[in-house]
Amino acid sequence: MLQNSILLIVFLPLLAAIIGGLGNKALGNTPVKLLTTGALFVSCALSWPIFIGFLTDSMTADVVPVLQWVQSGDLSFDWELRVDALTAIMLVVITSVSALVHLYSWGYMEEDPDQPRFFAYLSLFTFAMLMLVTADNLVQMFFGWEGVGLASYLLIGFWFKKPSANKAAIKAFVVNRVGDLGFMLGIFGTFLVFGTTSIPEILEAAPAMSGSTIGFLGYRLHTMDILCILLFIGAMGKSAQLGLHTWLPDAMEGPTPVSALIHAATMVTAGVFMVCRLSPMFETAPVALGMVTFIGAATCIFAATVGTTQWDIKRVIAYSTCSQLGYMFFAAGVGAYGVAIFHLFTHAFFKALLFLGAGSVIHSMHHEQDMRYYGGLRTKIPVTFWAMMFGTLAITGVGVYHLGAGFAGFWSKDAILEVAFARGTDLGMFAFWMGVTAALLTSFYSWRLMFLTFWGKPRWIESEHIQHTVHKTPEEVGEDTTGGYKPHESPIVMLIPLVLLSVGAIAAGQVFAPSFLDDAGFWAGSIFYNEALIHAMHAVPYWVKYSAFVVMLLGLLGAWMAYIKDTSIPGKFVEQFRYVHQFVSNKWYFDELYDAIFVKPAFWIGRKLWIIGDQGIIDRFGPNGAAWVVEKGAIAAKKVQSGYLYSYALIMLLGLVAAITWILM
Repeated sequence: MLQNSILLIVFLPLLAAIIGGLGNKALGNTPVKLLTTGALFVSCALSWPIFIGFLTDSMTADVVPVLQWVQSGDLSFDWELRVDALTAIMLVVITSVSALVHLYSWGYMEEDPDQPRFFAYLSLFTFAMLMLVTADNLVQMFFGWEGVGLASYLLIGFWFKKPSANKAAIKAFVVNRVGDLGFMLGIFGTFLVFGTTSIPEILEAAPAMSGSTIGFLGYRLHTMDILCILLFIGAMGKSAQLGLHTWLPDAMEGPTPVSALIHAATMVTAGVFMVCRLSPMFETAPVALGMVTFIGAATCIFAATVGTTQWDIKRVIAYSTCSQLGYMFFAAGVGAYGVAIFHLFTHAFFKALLFLGAGSVIHSMHHEQDMRYYGGLRTKIPVTFWAMMFGTLAITGVGVYHLGAGFAGFWSKDAILEVAFARGTDLGMFAFWMGVTAALLTSFYSWRLMFLTFWGKPRWIESEHIQHTVHKTPEEVGEDTTGGYKPHESPIVMLIPLVLLSVGAIAAGQVFAPSFLDDAGFWAGSIFYNEALIHAMHAVPYWVKYSAFVVMLLGLLGAWMAYIKDTSIPGKFVEQFRYVHQFVSNKWYFDELYDAIFVKPAFWIGRKLWIIGDQGIIDRFGPNGAAWVVEKGAIAAKKVQSGYLYSYALIMLLGLVAAITWILM
């Protein structure tokens, strides 16, 4: 039963992608949408019983064989699908969000002429992600890893006629290749050290390698630290951690359903999944774990600061994703892998909800994405408003510890802060304080988004997108700041996913916290579970437990003061702290720095190689040189072809004399 279910879960999206992609417009929009969406809902329906089976201890870990894959000398591995508690969680997250995104896209992409291609890409991405999380060996994981990279490139650049979309797709592809190089080197090194790519065999042998060293460039380095750092570099690229994060905000150039699927619940969590899957390896590498903790905490605070200055509603949520991924990584870095996966689980619901809610706002506002041109929408699009309200309550961590009640983010994010404090190390305390500060900023930019979008006077008439639909003169508009434009609620196929994801944002933490946080048996055989650390987490002081709640209230109060009570405060703040605001709003100048260090030198080298190498040497002495020789030879030969009979007779005579002379000699 399990074997059939897991095969259907993984391969139905692939089958739908192949048929929809090859059939394309020959099949038509509706058949392709029905096929791909139906396949994902079947996969989703089959995933939940497996997840519930692990929650209730009625199911055990298993490996489902697919086919023999590679037999080459010492390198041998098969295509097998691993099913354990960690896989079950990822199956539910991927198929649930993907199915709802497929359904949502029926409404959002209704007017797009290339719907079959879009839905085929979505299903292809889902298959690649399912391959990644069911991998039983590192090569299969890398196959899925690269598959989601390819599919994300196709989806981000889906509107390929937009130059900005093409640039964003190429940027995502190139930045991820940097991380993937580290991941490949990590896989190569792991095979060199362990002689296998089988994940269970590697994890079983990893503790024995603790403290061992390996020679590299004349130095003796700790083997496991080197391997885990290389693997983590791969995770940094895929999960947009500080340094390799620059592709994530630009990826908002893709359609909003793509943002929800790739950048909320699936692709960007691949790095977190990989670190947790290989957690017994990382436990033998303290330096690598310290790096994971530091990078995660730094990303958490960096992205939160940038999110406070963005005006594009999707970019605010994108930086929020980057920040929340930082929480997951520093939770893994302090050894609380189950807590990291718990936040990955809850985050999938409320972040997908926020992205799809933002898409509903954009849909109702005629594709306007700048929050400065929103305002007063809560009565115009009430279902979208309440969905985004639930998402905001979840991401800001609203809940009360003594009541034992709260939204999804309250349970998982607070647990991360508590476990970082409970770790007791300097890096753990650093991560805790960075996390608390980021929670304050998260509350501020989340409520800022809500207040700018749903409260205040309508500012729609100031939008060029809206002006193009109203067709009214300034005299006709008068003092009406709506310009006569009437926002409309999204169609039912877009609202159903919002309602279902709202349920997850409200209840996912409350329902599943006991299993994720306290049930060691649930995690048996899938990740490293530090039971002593979890007990210490529950014993932290009350001020630690309430720290996230307090800063959430402070962030809410600050956003209310600045965007409801006295809207002149943001302008005064920017004027007072001009350079700080400029630094943060320019994303800490990472793009400019990379442009100066990598992009411009690469283009300069490319131009020199083109002008000097390609044109000056290769073309000059290659095809162009050969053509010149042929041309000059033809000119000389043409002179011999005089047309006079005696000239030809002379040439024949000379040739005959030369031939006889050669024979005689």
